[in-house]
Amino acid sequence: VNLRAVTSWVGIARLFAVVLSCIAFSLVASTGDFRGPYGTWCMFTWCFCFAVTLLVLVLELLELYPKLPLSWDDFTSAFSMLATLMVFTTSVVFPATFISSPCGGSKCARQAAATTVSFLCFLAYALEVGLTRAKPGDISSFLSTVPGLLKVFEAYVACLIFSLLDTYHSEAGLQWCVAVYSICFIITFLIIIFTIGRCLTYMPCPLEKMLVGYNALALGMYITATVLWPLYSFKNRNRPNPCGRNCWWDRHLGVTFLTIFNLIAYLVDLIYSTRMVFI
Repeated sequence: VNLRAVTSWVGIARLFAVVLSCIAFSLVASTGDFRGPYGTWCMFTWCFCFAVTLLVLVLELLELYPKLPLSWDDFTSAFSMLATLMVFTTSVVFPATFISSPCGGSKCARQAAATTVSFLCFLAYALEVGLTRAKPGDISSFLSTVPGLLKVFEAYVACLIFSLLDTYHSEAGLQWCVAVYSICFIITFLIIIFTIGRCLTYMPCPLEKMLVGYNALALGMYITATVLWPLYSFKNRNRPNPCGRNCWWDRHLGVTFLTIFNLIAYLVDLIYSTRMVFI
C-alpha cells in the first residue's frame, strides 16, 4: 500500500475533489430537480469526476497503475485538466439554469450549497493541475506541460462549440467554420489519446516539429473562423425580442466567444511549442 497516494499534496487535493463532487451530486439529487440537458450534464460531470478520481486514488494507493498499458502521468494530468474545465462549466451552468430569483426554501438552499461545493471542487482540481504541472525543462510527461494542458483545453472548448451549433447549412462560410472546429478537434483529440497510449513514439517524423507545424496550421484556420463565423451568423440578422433560453442568437454569440478562446489557446500553444523545440 502506497500511503503517499493520499498523504501527499496531490493526494489530498484528490481526496477533497472526491468528497466535494460526492456532496454536490448528492445535494442536487436530494432536490429531484435536475431534468433536461443542462441538469443531466451537471449530474454527469459530478458523478464522472467522482468515479474517475476515486479510481485514480485506489490504483495509486494499491500501486496497480504500472500494470496499465498507458502513460499514467499523462492520463492523470489530462484528466485533472478536463475535470477542472468540466466542474467549472457546471458551477456556472447549474445556478444559471436552476436557481431562480427570488430564492427561498430548503430546495433553493440545497441548490446554493451544491453550487458552492461545486466551485470548491473546481478549486481542488485546479490545485491538482498546478501541483502536477511539469516544471520548466521537464518534458517527461507531455500532457503535464503547458502545451499538453492547452491540448485538453482546446478539445474541451471545441466540444462546447459543438453543443451550441444548430443551423449552419445555409452559408458556405459557416460550413467552413464547422469544418475548422471538427478537423482541429479530431487531430487534437488524437494527439491526446496517442500520448496517453504511448503511441507517439512510433511516428515516422520528428514529433516536436510536427506539433509546431500543426499548431501553426490550426491557428491559421481558427483566424479564418474567428472572422467568418460572426460575419455570416449576424449579417442582416438582429437579435430576436424576446430571446429565450435556446435562442439562436445567444447560441451563435457563444460560439463566437468560444472561437476566440480557442484562437488564443492555439496562439499560446504555438508560442510555447516553438520555445520548447527551437529555444
